[in-house]
This record gives sequence, C-alpha cells and structure tokens, in this order.
Amino acid sequence: MINENGIAVITRDLRCTFGDFVAVDSISLNVKKGEIFGFLGPNGAGKSTTIRMLCGLLMPTGGNGTVGGYDIIREAEEIKRHIGYMSQKFSLYDDLTVEENIGFFSGMYGVHGKKKKERRDWVLEMAGLRDRKGSITSTLPGGIKQRLALGCAILHEPPILFLDEPTSGVDPISRRNFWDLIYDMSRSGTTVFVTTHYMDEADYCDRLCLIYRGRIIAEGTPNELREAFMKRDVLEIEVDGVVEAMAVLDRNGIGTAIFGSLLHATVESTEYAIPRIRAILEQQHITLTRIEKIVPSLEDVFVALIEVA
Repeated sequence: MINENGIAVITRDLRCTFGDFVAVDSISLNVKKGEIFGFLGPNGAGKSTTIRMLCGLLMPTGGNGTVGGYDIIREAEEIKRHIGYMSQKFSLYDDLTVEENIGFFSGMYGVHGKKKKERRDWVLEMAGLRDRKGSITSTLPGGIKQRLALGCAILHEPPILFLDEPTSGVDPISRRNFWDLIYDMSRSGTTVFVTTHYMDEADYCDRLCLIYRGRIIAEGTPNELREAFMKRDVLEIEVDGVVEAMAVLDRNGIGTAIFGSLLHATVESTEYAIPRIRAILEQQHITLTRIEKIVPSLEDVFVALIEVA
C-alpha cells in the first residue's frame, strides 16, 4: 500500500537515542514510489539506525512515520511483510547451501508452491548460480554472494526495498553490476531506499539525503546539491607526496582533502589559486604533476557541508 500522493516512505521528526547519545536527530523525509533514494553519510552518521526504525526492527524514541502506508510504531509487523531488507552483512546463512538459503527465505516470506519454484529459478539465474545451487554460501565470491542476498530479500516481490550498505566490501565491478539490478527494479516500480558511505554512488540515486551526526544536512538530486552547495571552484591536484603536500597547503590556508592518490582543493578563484599553489609546492620541492579545475563530486559537496555543520 502506498500513500495516495505516491509517497512510499514518510518520516516526521524521527529520533532515536541510546542513553545520552543521539543516534538519529529529528529526521523528516518523503520517498516517492519507484524512486531510488540514497541516504549518504560516513560510518556512525545514523544511517543504519534510521533504516532499522523504518523496517520495524527498532522502536523510535520520538517522532513518527509510515512505510507503505503502515505506521512504523503501531504496525511494525505489517511493514516487515511488505518490504525487502538487505543488511550490509548480506543477511545470509553462511553454513547453508545456496538452495537452502533460498528455501529458508521463501518460507519466511510465505512464498510456496509453484511461486516458490519460479522465484527460486529467478534468483539462481539472476545471481549466476544455476550450476552452484548446492554450494555452501560461505564459499561464494563477494559479488555473487551479494546478488544472492538481494534475490533472497526480494523473493516475495516487495514494493519497497531497504538496502543497508549493500555494496560494502565488494569489488568495483560487482558494485556497478549490483546498481544495474537496482535500476531494473526501480524501472519496474519498486521503491529503493539505500544507505551507503560510498559518495561516488550518490550519482546513481534519483534523490538523496546527506546525513551527518544524526542530522540531515542536505537533500535533493545530485545536481541540485552541486548547484546549491558548491559556490566555489574545485581543483584536482596530482603531486608526489600527497600527505606532505596536503600539510603544506593547509599551513598556507588552502584546505584540501585526499581523494585516492589525488588532492582536491576548494578555492574562491582558480585564476588566483593555481599559480599560488604551484609556487607553494615548488618552494617546498614537492613535484606538481597536474592541477586543473574539475566538476565537483558529491564527496566534494559533502566535505564542504561538514566544514560548516
């Protein structure tokens, strides 16, 4: 069941505390039917706590909300029957075979008879496990195990799917393939609520919230967030000795962040900043290979936001 306005998930001032620690602080959001909604933030930001409240696994301390039209406080058991949920640990039983895992989750979700066989065959095909259905799950590669976990989470074809850090610990190719599956589900009308700390995955989402220390600090489409919160230019800097260069530039009032083997610097004026950075690094005998203005990533946006949060 979906809200008459096409809203699949609603929260109003949702809050969760553990003693004096505030894990989730007054979160309000709407997620539309068929949307891929990203909930992005660093580890410990409150993403998993929020998703557990929405899935009926954790009672909120305050606020309210609905998932598929069901109240998260009064109708938690109904919510569990109408959603799919995949945690970052893949929600599988490692000591069972592939087919035994599928059988267990079929029973848990009430999928029986002819439908059970149809869905089992679909999961095996989707996960590339038709010839490995007797394999012990713990022996599967991470990407294959991930696809099996997704298949088990949606055996009952739920209208709303919650994915909590679903790509954590898998290789980049498996992550990309996994997102292809998510796109297919969204196009068929499934609402997907996904949490991740991988900022590069933000662009896969239709809309997203950035969460930091339990609070939403920004919300919108990826492009809306770039336009609204990146008023300054971003320079990408390739140098020998990234950490040393970062320290040198910081001492000279140029804030940078490490992106893999590169540095990103947020500056007011590239015309002024580029020659200044060149001079600073040259003075310290740090070899500068490349410096250029780039389109800001969502990680750049996030770094800019938490600097003032």
